[in-house]
Amino acid sequence: MREDRQRLDKWLWFARFARTRSLAARLASDGFVRVNGSRVENPAKGIGIGDVVTVAAPHGTLAVRVLDLGLRRGSAPEARLLYDDLPGAARPDSSPE
Repeated sequence: MREDRQRLDKWLWFARFARTRSLAARLASDGFVRVNGSRVENPAKGIGIGDVVTVAAPHGTLAVRVLDLGLRRGSAPEARLLYDDLPGAARPDSSPE
């Protein structure tokens, strides 16, 4: 893979969207992740700086823009530097009544 790209599962783990890399891979393979609006089922999908990653979690949906690819899994404040929250993207899971 080119140096300006990183595997989606690795980035999700570095950015602390999953506790383990295997859980990050499962998020992608189970269809809970979108990259630039397209559903991703391959954890090895390459992402780059500027891509929009959307993660659907039980507590809500979070959309972020990739700011950096990261070199390792660091502390939470360090992981937070890898992405920028998109306005209005963090929505609690709610169903219309």
